[in-house]
Amino acid sequence: MTSLSRGANAPLETTSVRITVSGAAPGSVDLLVFQVAEDGKVRSDADMVFFNQPRSPEGAVQLNGAAVDIDLGRVPPQIARLVVSVALDDSVTGSLATIAGLGASVQAGGAIDCPATSLTSERAAVLAEIYRRGDAWKVRNVSAGWDRGLAALAIEFGVEVDDPAPPAAPPAPAGMPTVAPQTPPASTPSVAPAAPPVTMPTYAPPSGQPVPGPDPQNPRSVPGEEKLSLEKRQQLDLRKKQVHSVLLTKNAVGVRARVLVVMDKTGSMSREYKKGVVHRVIERMVPVAIQLDDDGALECYLYAESFYKLPDLRVENLSEWIAEWVHLSGKHGGLNYARIGAVNDEIPILNEIIGGLRRGDPLPTLVLFFTDGGFHKKVPITELIRKAADFPAFFQFVGIGSAGRFGVLERLDDLEGRTVDNVGFFPVKDIDALDDAELYRLLLSEFPDWLQHARRLGIVG
Repeated sequence: MTSLSRGANAPLETTSVRITVSGAAPGSVDLLVFQVAEDGKVRSDADMVFFNQPRSPEGAVQLNGAAVDIDLGRVPPQIARLVVSVALDDSVTGSLATIAGLGASVQAGGAIDCPATSLTSERAAVLAEIYRRGDAWKVRNVSAGWDRGLAALAIEFGVEVDDPAPPAAPPAPAGMPTVAPQTPPASTPSVAPAAPPVTMPTYAPPSGQPVPGPDPQNPRSVPGEEKLSLEKRQQLDLRKKQVHSVLLTKNAVGVRARVLVVMDKTGSMSREYKKGVVHRVIERMVPVAIQLDDDGALECYLYAESFYKLPDLRVENLSEWIAEWVHLSGKHGGLNYARIGAVNDEIPILNEIIGGLRRGDPLPTLVLFFTDGGFHKKVPITELIRKAADFPAFFQFVGIGSAGRFGVLERLDDLEGRTVDNVGFFPVKDIDALDDAELYRLLLSEFPDWLQHARRLGIVG
């Protein structure tokens, strides 16, 4: 028997499929199948197969107690996926996590097991989905759900619900910036910025909920993931799995660190902003923060001649955050982006980061620094990185774009006179073409090695 982990898939050998759901029981754990089109929605409520409507209109899907019989040859061409789901009855307390052995077993020539994993407080969940791939069909273990139960599940796939649960209240705007002058901390290396001083925003401290402790076998999850659409959650789960795989290989599962993204906002980056490259890069950094940061929040900066520190990015606000803050110019969220300039000066942002570090801090900082090059102040940048080696931060520089000239960045990795190697660098012409597994391997391979050395030297407590 083939066993699929969460997010994994396998081909189906025959068009005659039987799915048995362990843990399903009418009146307590209800079994449902949604026939959905390319847009992820049912064509009508008749595409929802459940105990009161046990057969799809054309007869391709038939519910039989705790099993589903499917004839893929009869599935209408407009249907892209068959979504196999469960939901707790309203009379049942608790969550699906308490249902022993919950999962789907698929028989289609061979046996494929899809155990439900990583469920916590969900009252409704998608266990597996059967989906088209060219002229064939495949099955995927989804194992993702909703705390609000059947109503939220039905709404997700476009079924009309008479009395849906009220939506969660939007987060309070505590993260909105208030303008205040930035003054370098006393420990900041004394390299003066070339640009005139710019008043910078300050922010309320993050108030994220605590997250569960590390599970060596599974990627970490944080509160807020359940608010994403099913498609977004599936993509996030796959990316978390890739990050977890790198950390597992480096014996770094359970490591906690602040994760900072620093993004170049200079004029030469206009193509990357216009085509959405920057937006997608930031989205791909969220799984890194979820696996490493205490509350899964990603700290973000935009920089040019000066910089802005943006409100922390949290997974539940991903789309809204990117739409609000990721721009090359204009006024957004009360900030005038023109005030931080349009040409490179890395000194102010490096001073800001390094000045906030304290030797011996038990919480290290991982800085993910994205730029298309143009570093002109080679000597002061080199000196800053050399001094920063005595503080608990690792700088992973990423050169993006085909026109980048990375000069000093390519030499920082071999810089002499440092307590420890605190820098990584790699260039990539087309970061969109770099798959997630390789991107996370390049981003995270050096950080765990640095952390071991930094702890041994007392740089990290």
